[in-house]
Amino acid sequence: MDATTRSPFDVVEMTLADAADAFASGVTSEALTQAFLDRIAAHNPHYNALIVMNPDALADARAIDVRRAAGEALGPLAGVPVVIKDPMDMAGLPTTAGWHFLSARTGGVDLIPETDSPVVARMRAAGCVMLGKTNVPVLSATGSHANDSWAGPTLNAAAPESLPGGSSAGTATAVGASFAVLGLAEETGGSIQNPASAQGLVGIKPTFALVPNAGVVPLAGSTRDVVGPIARCMRDAALTLDVLAGYTPADPKTVAGIGKRPRGGYTAHLDTGALKGKRLGLFGPGWRDLPLSPEAGTLYARAQDEIAARGATLVADPFAGTDFAALGRPTPGLNHFDARGMESVPYDLHLYLQRLGPSAAIRSVEAFAAATEAEDAFGPIGVLRYLHSIPAFAPILANPTVPPDLSAFLTLREAYLAIFDAVMDARGLDGLVFPQMRNELPPLHGDEAINETTVCEINIAGLPGVTVPAGFYASGSPFNLIFVGRMWSEADLLGFAYDYEQATRHRRAPDLVG
Repeated sequence: MDATTRSPFDVVEMTLADAADAFASGVTSEALTQAFLDRIAAHNPHYNALIVMNPDALADARAIDVRRAAGEALGPLAGVPVVIKDPMDMAGLPTTAGWHFLSARTGGVDLIPETDSPVVARMRAAGCVMLGKTNVPVLSATGSHANDSWAGPTLNAAAPESLPGGSSAGTATAVGASFAVLGLAEETGGSIQNPASAQGLVGIKPTFALVPNAGVVPLAGSTRDVVGPIARCMRDAALTLDVLAGYTPADPKTVAGIGKRPRGGYTAHLDTGALKGKRLGLFGPGWRDLPLSPEAGTLYARAQDEIAARGATLVADPFAGTDFAALGRPTPGLNHFDARGMESVPYDLHLYLQRLGPSAAIRSVEAFAAATEAEDAFGPIGVLRYLHSIPAFAPILANPTVPPDLSAFLTLREAYLAIFDAVMDARGLDGLVFPQMRNELPPLHGDEAINETTVCEINIAGLPGVTVPAGFYASGSPFNLIFVGRMWSEADLLGFAYDYEQATRHRRAPDLVG
């Protein structure tokens, strides 16, 4: 324990249960918030996880203390310090999307939303103390790092010389380094599962449309974008999903989730017997014909033994003999990444900018393009230049205010889901369990990207996934599993991962420097 955490409570690896115990013993939310702020002050300059601090954090904590002292019944997140991914609108604070054009601190124009995004509003209503906003790459356009952010790179708390995962790099590092109890992340193609796995953390990539993504700078708001938690334990992630999930008229597609949330909430299936009697499919060429590295294969074999010891039956390569792997179409120049669905981004950006409010500096796609034209995101060297390879993109870019034709993408989603559901039925599967990455994390700086196993299959299909720590490579780099299931099966997946987590306890706190 360092000088910044010597107190009647220890913020390192603090969970929601630990915070509840602290509050019950008389610790105030203000004191807890101050302890996290002190830790941030000591270590964030080195790790660069938080880029915008909330000046009202201590006042928000004091307000919760008043409510608690008055005897008000408060939820499990009330008074708990958390962090928010930068692209999620938080009223009064800048949303920069990692781009220097959108930050007044680097000569750009601040986008200051007038209202919270629905997910931030829900966290606020739950009584969370939002400490600040976390670093991302430009427009969240990579799932590996935040190296091109106006704020500079974010380091991996668990493996500082390796990629931190992206685009929710800052949230993962803040949670991994115990700068907060938990945080919000967002994914289009790996941006929850990659950083959670890169730093040995729990991440929930929800079913598409379970959680609203209005008020979040989009990459594929109409088709792929999801918001979910990153935490250090399964229970904390489940409790946060309880807060985030559900319908709101601010995001009409969330109507799809009505009736899909589990009775008793997302903690209802957290049981140390959850794996017993279950059938889980394993990674193989029927899913994606790319091999695991020898060390990843060894770690995966050990994890299989651990899962089998919990009473589960494991089914080798259940997608063999299907056309599932053939559905993938890697976008040129992007490793295995399949960008289909992201063609909606001009229209989604239009909706996002309109929502900022009349006082916002930029409120149209045309104004956005003018403010960023020196590095046009869709231009020949822009971060989203690859979208021109998708036939539907050009007409959407030409008319961004018109609801787009996404029929080709929706046909692809239906094809993925048809095969997925058929395999689950035919093999009697309750879920899948894969190593989330095919090999060890690449170096922080260089041309290598993270090689995962479930991006973009579950992003295009809209399926949920839950990551869980499962050990370490010899170098110390984390190794995570991901449990994947049918749409709306988050509670079951959380149960499987919880059983594994409690039996193995692979998560360990990193030793910080700086």
